[in-house]
Amino acid sequence: MTDAVGSIDMPDAQDEAPESKKGRKGGKRGKKGPFGRLALFYRQIIAELRKVVWPTRSQLTTYTTVVIVFVVIMIGLVTVIDYGFSHAVKYIFG
Repeated sequence: MTDAVGSIDMPDAQDEAPESKKGRKGGKRGKKGPFGRLALFYRQIIAELRKVVWPTRSQLTTYTTVVIVFVVIMIGLVTVIDYGFSHAVKYIFG
């Protein structure tokens, strides 16, 4: 399966420069102005974003809940350890 920008296994037909054309190297990614290269870059970004498998709303809610619970637990753990160290330092150094 190929998309608008080709793939690693099957490059674009324009990328393969035939032997008869000696003036241009690199095909579609060859000598373009900055706006042409920028447009190609954004087309490639859109092509990659279309390949992404986006989570459903329920998966996103589950993942968010797990992350928030984990962060709250870690905050509590660090708070307890910090409280213990501060009291130990006060006890040792007066």
